[in-house]
Amino acid sequence: MFTDNPKELAQHKLLLLYILDRIDIPMTNSDITQLVLENNYMNYFMVQQFLSELVASKFLEFTTKDGNEYYHLSKAGSETLNFFIDRIPKEVKEKIDTMTEKKKEEMIKETQIIGNYYKKNDAEYIVNLKVIENDITLFNLSLNVVSNKQAKMICKKWKENPQDIYKKILDLLTNN
Repeated sequence: MFTDNPKELAQHKLLLLYILDRIDIPMTNSDITQLVLENNYMNYFMVQQFLSELVASKFLEFTTKDGNEYYHLSKAGSETLNFFIDRIPKEVKEKIDTMTEKKKEEMIKETQIIGNYYKKNDAEYIVNLKVIENDITLFNLSLNVVSNKQAKMICKKWKENPQDIYKKILDLLTNN
């Protein structure tokens, strides 16, 4: 599972750079790890080691937002990837392109459609539903509900079909 082959080590690092380049959205360590492990590109320990080495060599940078660290490609990482991109097999690049497009859509949807709840007291829960676009809150609705079950159901439905729910609320508020 571990390798001492310099060519393989370099290819694994290029793979991580390629994933971050294609997804083009800063990713958390767990997002990157999950993506790599799901596709059996390398094991957990290799991912952690290579991420650390890529940061140390300034090919990756990370920023902290809301208590999470997000990795993104640095200029040096992008230049290095462009120079050595032919060392990643074509089939692997095609699979990553497909995989990262799906992941990117999921990540964008997750960051723009927010539905969560918290317990206010023994008999009340507050549900908060939001739509955010380009860091601007377009829609924010807080509801007071009586059960955990109801709060979970509302959040689930919101995340499954926010466009229709948002449209229905706007229609109700704007139609005479």
